[in-house]
Amino acid sequence: MLVVVNTKKLNMETFKIEIQEFLSRIIEVEAETKDEAISKVRELYRKEEIVLDSDDYVTTEIEIYEYE
Repeated sequence: MLVVVNTKKLNMETFKIEIQEFLSRIIEVEAETKDEAISKVRELYRKEEIVLDSDDYVTTEIEIYEYE
């Protein structure tokens, strides 16, 4: 028995698809101002004292990647 397979992809295009996962966590911090509070949390995050993980998962978006 002879099986012929056409490997040519007719009318096929290549698409770039972007997958984004969003993580979020509310952090309580004492500070004198909002700017100081943000600065403190940024520093904790930078030092990896705050690390978001799968428990902080919010949503996933899958879209065509259009930025080149």
